[in-house]
Parts: sequence; structure tokens; C-alpha cells
Amino acid sequence: MALLAEALQRVPYFTAAEIEALTAAWSRTLRLRRGEFLVQHGQVERGLYFVNSGALRIYFPTETEEICVGFCYDNTMACSFASYVHGTPSEYCIQALRQSELLGISKTDFTALLERFPAIARFWREELEKVLVGRIDREIDLFLPEPERRLQRLLQRSPHIFQLVPKKYIASYLRMTPETLSRLRLGG
Repeated sequence: MALLAEALQRVPYFTAAEIEALTAAWSRTLRLRRGEFLVQHGQVERGLYFVNSGALRIYFPTETEEICVGFCYDNTMACSFASYVHGTPSEYCIQALRQSELLGISKTDFTALLERFPAIARFWREELEKVLVGRIDREIDLFLPEPERRLQRLLQRSPHIFQLVPKKYIASYLRMTPETLSRLRLGG
């Protein structure tokens, strides 16, 4: 809870009462061991999660591969967003890459906070805007034919990623083979 409160204190327009209401509502603590799932394919997402510690991957399972579409790590939020918004079964899986601790809030409780506190609604809108910009950047990455450029763009956005995530998942995220990623990282 301390990491969440610390992150919220950096939001300049939050009052102490808003921070207290928001941190108190994230009441569910969830601990995942490496390999455990936060969300499985077909499960309906009913909450949001704040990652206190750890790393998770978001992937789309197909018959032949698991296509990595994103990562969650310390001080970020996690959920199968389309499932959360529409109440439909998730097409994605969210799996812990290492031991992870998360705080959870139900959709019902979070929606009540958004309706009660305009500053929290503003914060949520700003977070969604950041996610949307990130998704647009990701879409551009996927259209770049040169794997070197995809890697460079990822390193510009998230230079810490190689310390948190196994290279095979980064390769999947970049839509290249692990061998291509290794060759590019070695500079050859």
C-alpha cells in the first residue's frame, strides 16, 4: 500500500482525502508466484490491479504461439482491459514472470470512486490517455519492417525492460525471434 500512496502523492492535484480514499479502496492483496496467472484466457476481468512488485506479461494465446502484447511491473496497473470494460471473457492472459505482489480493487468500487471524486476521475482519464498513446506507439512499432528500429524504439520508451523481462518475451513483443534479438543486442 505504501508504494501506491507514494505514487499518488506525486499527483499534484490530489488532496490528502482523495489519496486516502483511493488507497483504502485498493484493499485486496494478491501474491503470485512465477508462472501463476492473474487473468486466464476466457476469464471475465472484474478488477484493476496495481503492481507493488514483480513483473507480468500480457499475451494473446494462439494455437501455435503466445504473442506477447505488453508487460506490467512495479508502479504500473494491470488488467485485461477489454474484458474489464465490456464484462466479456478475456482474450488475453496475464502471467507473473517472477514473484509479484499486487493490490486489487473491484470495478464496482473503482467506479464509485470515479463518481464521487472528480480529481480521481481526472487522474483515470489521464492514465487512459497515456495508455492510448503507448498503444499507438506500439502499433507503429509493429508496422516497422526493420527489427533494429523496433528494438530502438522499445529501448527509448522502456530502457529498464531487459532487467525485468526474459529476452524470449521481449522478442515475442517485438515480433522477432530470440536469435534476432540476441544478434541485435550484441550489435551484429
